[in-house]
Amino acid sequence: MTAGRRAAVYGVAGLTAELAFTGARGRPSTSLWMLPVYALAAPLFEPLHERLRQRSVVARVPAYALGFSVVEYGSGRILRRVRGAALWDYSHSRLNLHGLVRVSYLPVWGVAGLACERLHDALVSHR
Repeated sequence: MTAGRRAAVYGVAGLTAELAFTGARGRPSTSLWMLPVYALAAPLFEPLHERLRQRSVVARVPAYALGFSVVEYGSGRILRRVRGAALWDYSHSRLNLHGLVRVSYLPVWGVAGLACERLHDALVSHR
């Protein structure tokens, strides 16, 4: 499968996961603006997964949590510039950085990285 197609799959998977996550918290919501953000998994996550593949889960989870948080922060900054606001605002959270990332989501992003490992492996096995 081409990198472009894998990016599209990551984008749709991200939107679906966001709908499930926000739905479990009461109100499912997402935005098509998030599609390219989730699609960044193809060029950013896949090389990281390949580098960390042989490492333990204890090493991989923090790397994924940090990487996903950096992308969340960067994409939030870009969205603020382009749209005037990010699609999320964590400024109400006790530990946040400019309202764009929150410390309490680090475990969520770590587990999301483990889920992306399986998706990545499935996508590259269908070449």
